[in-house]
Amino acid sequence: MKKHFVIRHGQKGNRLYICQHIMDGAEGDVVKITPPTRTLEQNSKLWPMLADVSKQVNWHGNKLTGDEWKDVFTAAIEKQKVVPGIDGGFVVCGAKTSQYSKPKFAEMIELIYAFGAQQSVVWSDPAERAA
Repeated sequence: MKKHFVIRHGQKGNRLYICQHIMDGAEGDVVKITPPTRTLEQNSKLWPMLADVSKQVNWHGNKLTGDEWKDVFTAAIEKQKVVPGIDGGFVVCGAKTSQYSKPKFAEMIELIYAFGAQQSVVWSDPAERAA
């Protein structure tokens, strides 16, 4: 049975509770401690930004979708490997942003801001236009 626990800052009892579950675990159980993944706020910021870039930037003669731009930015963050496809073309071997930590996802957002500034993207979010 999977159990998920969140370690809360300043809650010693919470940590002891989690440690007790680890001590009670069966032989062969795996304990994985990971930083929190991206927030819903970060995720909801990403897609309008990708849509703005998609509408406004012509990339080497190509109009890319938001999903394709996400792949481009993810490849820039990860320094991903590109390999030939089975039937031609190329495949980017990469990571999923759903597994990004909050800091890594913030890095992605900052990369999109920087790229957008270079390409004179006008952000649809009024708060972004004022910044």
